[in-house]
Formats: sequence, structure tokens, C-alpha cells
Amino acid sequence: MIIERYLAAAAGFEARLRAIGEQQWTSPTPCTEWNVRQLVNHVVTGDQLNRILLTDPDAAAEFRRNRGVDALGDDPLGAFTESSRRCAEAFRTHPDAQLAFPMGPISTDRAIALRATDVLVHTWDLARAIGADETLDAELVDWAGENLDSTFAGLIDIPGVFATLTGDTPAEPQDALLHRLGRDVTRSA
Repeated sequence: MIIERYLAAAAGFEARLRAIGEQQWTSPTPCTEWNVRQLVNHVVTGDQLNRILLTDPDAAAEFRRNRGVDALGDDPLGAFTESSRRCAEAFRTHPDAQLAFPMGPISTDRAIALRATDVLVHTWDLARAIGADETLDAELVDWAGENLDSTFAGLIDIPGVFATLTGDTPAEPQDALLHRLGRDVTRSA
């Protein structure tokens, strides 16, 4: 079931979130516009937005206008675990919904695939930022790579959504996925 992929991605993100040191919240991330706290906030508000799109679509426009507001408070781990739990619950409760995304209505299954892939890739971003294990769940990586085109159809070519990288796509599945989603997987010396 596709919800299991989102839950597995969320578990991987939570493991890295638990590894953040007190001094690392302002560390830069591969998402150059965000530090660690802002990256975690992005993941939490992504969960919140999906839940709102499923449970109270009329509130989505207001939420989007305020999406940059800090949703972590003084308990980022608690904010994440609550947002992911409530997001998964909304996905389960509304399996046949059409969510109003910027590129048009999408099915619940596609929304789950988007969330799972987004959280998976941001798990790597977070791990890279804090010096944690960057190895992602191999089964999730394979699934995300195999479904990337259909999951991100209409999004991947929008300017500014993903960085454009030059050079050959790496052979390793995780590196290939990250490269396709604009991540430079090389380590500087």
C-alpha cells in the first residue's frame, strides 16, 4: 500500500531529526535557501498542507499564504511526529480525494507519492546538513526512482522547483535519484 511508503519515509526523516545537535539548527542545508530548522519546518508544513487539502480545502489558500511561518515552536520533533501522524491519518481517511495542487487536481495516491518522495529526499538533505548517515531506504529509493516521472509530472520542469544539474547521472540508484532532483551528491574535500 502506498501509504506505507510515506510512513517509511517519515520514519527515516524522524531518525535524522532525532540526531540534530543543539547547535545544528542554524546549519546550512543542500537546499541553499534553508537552514536545518527551515528545512524541518518545510517538511512539517508540507504534511500540514496535505492534511488541509484533504480535510478542509477551503482553508488551503490561507495556509499557503502563511506557509513560511514557523510551525515547529519549541518542540520540532513533536511538531514533526504530530504532522506526519495527522497527514497519514488524513490520507487514510480520504483515499479517493482529489487534492487541489498548483498543477491541477491530483489523486490521493499521487499526493502520497509526492509526500513520500519529498520527505525521502529531504531526509538526505537533513542528514547531509548534520553529518548523519546519508543512506536512504533502498526500497524507497528504487520505488521513487522508478516512479519519479509520473509522480512529478507537471512539476519537475517548472523553473525553480528543482535545480538543474549538468553532467552524467550517477549509476547508484540513490545518487541518481538525488541528482535528478537537483542534489549535488559529491562531497567537497
